[in-house]
Amino acid sequence: PDELTSLLVVMLYDLQDRKFRARQIFDKDEPVAEVQKVERYLYSFNIKLAGALARYRIKHNAHSIKSILPESVQKQEQRASALPLFVWVNTFKTSLQDVFSDLKKKGFTRVESVSDLDNYTYCVDQHCNDVLMFPSSLKEELLNLDLFTDCKLLLQDKSRSLAVHAAQALLNTGDDIIVSHVGSHLTIAHLSVLTNHSTSKIFVCGVESSTKGEELRNLVRHVGCENIQLLHEDFTEIGPTDKRLEKAKVILLLPQCSGLGVCNPIDFILSEHRDAGLLRDHLRGSVSVDKLSTLAERQLNELRHAMKCKLQAIVYCTCSVYPEENELVVKKALESGVEGNKVQPYRLIPPVFSPCSNSEASTDFFFKIEPSEISSGCFLAVLERQKDLSESMSVKDILARAAAKGLLDGISGGKAKGKVKKQKVTKCRRNITASGRQPKSAAFLRHQTVSSIKAKVPTSKATGNVQQKNVTQTSGCVQLKKSVKPISGTVPPKVLKPPAGKTYQIQKCAEVKRVVLKPALIIFPPPYFSFQGHQPRMTSAQPCFHGLIEAKGSGGRIPPPPLSKGGKQVCPSILGCGYKNQ
Repeated sequence: PDELTSLLVVMLYDLQDRKFRARQIFDKDEPVAEVQKVERYLYSFNIKLAGALARYRIKHNAHSIKSILPESVQKQEQRASALPLFVWVNTFKTSLQDVFSDLKKKGFTRVESVSDLDNYTYCVDQHCNDVLMFPSSLKEELLNLDLFTDCKLLLQDKSRSLAVHAAQALLNTGDDIIVSHVGSHLTIAHLSVLTNHSTSKIFVCGVESSTKGEELRNLVRHVGCENIQLLHEDFTEIGPTDKRLEKAKVILLLPQCSGLGVCNPIDFILSEHRDAGLLRDHLRGSVSVDKLSTLAERQLNELRHAMKCKLQAIVYCTCSVYPEENELVVKKALESGVEGNKVQPYRLIPPVFSPCSNSEASTDFFFKIEPSEISSGCFLAVLERQKDLSESMSVKDILARAAAKGLLDGISGGKAKGKVKKQKVTKCRRNITASGRQPKSAAFLRHQTVSSIKAKVPTSKATGNVQQKNVTQTSGCVQLKKSVKPISGTVPPKVLKPPAGKTYQIQKCAEVKRVVLKPALIIFPPPYFSFQGHQPRMTSAQPCFHGLIEAKGSGGRIPPPPLSKGGKQVCPSILGCGYKNQ
């Protein structure tokens, strides 16, 4: 019957591999009626089958039955036999350091790169820091280790580990993630292990049959996963506003593809639960145009549906080597604009894997690995929703917007406010009228200076690090000048003294009412001296020298001693003028 054709082919290959000798049956083997029936028919024709094979080998000059296969299949077979074994560490049950210690006790040596793999050696993958690589010749021996039987190490192709790490890197604490297809159960378990430190949930779509659901539950139970929820609906049947997925921010999209980038198609079909027709495509080395068009259209529909959902990022991954299934699908989805105008559009970003990986940071938007003897083929793209401009503004932009709205009028101080402060100072200089009225910012600073003296507010330590502004009123105008700070270890500047025999009137500063402000971080000029609000009476054309007196109402607070020169105490650092203590 047709349903036994596959069994017939497998047993025929096994028969010629045993030189057409009868198979030895052990007592512990459980007999299967169909197998015994096919085996009796084949063995009854063993002489004719051996002769037909010999004639075919002579005609095609083939050394073995493998030499009859197409050249493309032979190269693929060579890559598959040399392909390293990729395993990921289940941190639910162990840690990387414990695995390294156990492997060292069992005689394994850690090497730096895959080119150094030989016999009992292993290395850490350059992209995923929890993935280890072993020589392919150790497969049977590795699977018998307790690390594998206890589900501490799990064997899986690297392409799925790359997709899992790229999706996990996009998650924040508490964000849920969607897996569009069941695919390999190990992929879901690996994603669960990586999100163990947070409260994230993994929603797996397309678990249609109870058999698949039970198989997946058994695996995750052995691995130790607990944050997985199964959804029976197909991913494209779930609406964008489904309440179950309100906290979902990332989707891992693993659509069905041609899979020609896979080096070992049989393992891929078994682990990913794919159609066995993939073997015929691998045998021919290509996919028909109609099948490729059908796959690309389905992939595009799934990617568009993912873009309609209220997500922040999409990880799109295939095992195909065709641009029609990879770059072209992503570009068409981005150009379609299916997300609408009410939300931010998607953009391509370079994928990020393990933060501690040895791989260099990539600037390419598409991550591709060609099939080779060290890895299967893989394509990966990450689509991230663009952030709102208001969320990505810098501190300087926020201060500029606040200044434009008048929220920073009269406020001076702080390094971050340098440009705004400079503009305010320029504006104040230009707005001074001939009648001697002060602009709002100058009056504000003056009020705060007097208020600070009365309230005994200590000066902030940050004042010494911030460029200070001093206010001087002379000849009916207000000037804002930078204070000159004496440099340590240098001679203070020379102080001008009034000519002998000249006396000047000293007027006390006017009392100003205290202004009540809202709590804010504001840095004022040092409140050590009070400024005189009127011009002194001058008796000659000599320069005006303002005297310095102790401010009233200061509660007896004595200002810091000024610099001394020639036995007289003077302060050369205020407004560039000489003040004499009287």
